Amino acid sequence: MDNTVKSWWCILSTSVLVLAALAGTLLFQPLVLKLGCSVLAGLFLLRLFVIYHDQQHNAILPTSRLAEWYMRVFGILALSPSSIWRSSHNHHHHHNSKIKGSHIGSFPIMTKDHYLKASKSARWIYLFMRHPLTILFGYLTVFLHGMCLRPFVTKPREHLDCLLALLVHAGIAVLLLGFFGWQAWLLTQVIPNFITYAIGSYLFYAQHNFPGVSFYDKAGWTYERAALQSSSYMKTSRIMAWFSGNIGYHHIHHLNARIPFYRLPEVLKAMPELQKPKITTLHPREILRCLRLKVWDVELQRMVPLPESAP
Repeated sequence: MDNTVKSWWCILSTSVLVLAALAGTLLFQPLVLKLGCSVLAGLFLLRLFVIYHDQQHNAILPTSRLAEWYMRVFGILALSPSSIWRSSHNHHHHHNSKIKGSHIGSFPIMTKDHYLKASKSARWIYLFMRHPLTILFGYLTVFLHGMCLRPFVTKPREHLDCLLALLVHAGIAVLLLGFFGWQAWLLTQVIPNFITYAIGSYLFYAQHNFPGVSFYDKAGWTYERAALQSSSYMKTSRIMAWFSGNIGYHHIHHLNARIPFYRLPEVLKAMPELQKPKITTLHPREILRCLRLKVWDVELQRMVPLPESAP
């Protein structure tokens, strides 16, 4: 299903756009142009991250050593080293929507009863990990800490590339501050990464935490059911679909992660059984509805806000 020429075109053209936008933050003089390039760099970086995600699934260029090493380098630069990204994300795909065991590579889920019985510290950690500010500041919480620092501290021998990612990121910051000043550091590194990982963290959250999502215990779980009932189709504009690498077609992606991102719309059109998915959008009202969901109510069989009886 992979088209080698198209896959390389997507990788290289998006890489050039990222580099051009980052260069614009340093070379343009008017601040408004610098800021515009900074925002564009963040959006182009989001697209390249989704392409990296596809390559790590072997959906594109599965036999290319050059693509593998190119994407490994990108993973280090993007604070998502291959050693932790592949293991945690593959775990997520094989345990998506399970009440127990789905927290690796995803946002944790508690049932309402479990939450009510949990200690204050356990509740605090749970709510912190699902808090809107944690998602908004995904650059720091999800990626710098969750994808780099924590894996290296926990298993340093397995995740040396996580240490490398932290060192490279810090080195880039030092170079920008030393040669170009704090404004360049802010526009070239901080803002693009903030945009990429705020959007990316929310997309990952909302694709499995939305009104109508289903969660299962071991007895009721199947891979196909989890893909179609517990993964959303996020409707976006064509522009946002391009920037996000069609990641909104998430129910199809979870059904078969080997489908290249550029063929997901084609698959949706070709298969009527996939055309009635559970839908969410990036409308502010829909974002608030998703963010309010906190625990799984076993009796109601849906995600609900925090129980009123919780102290």
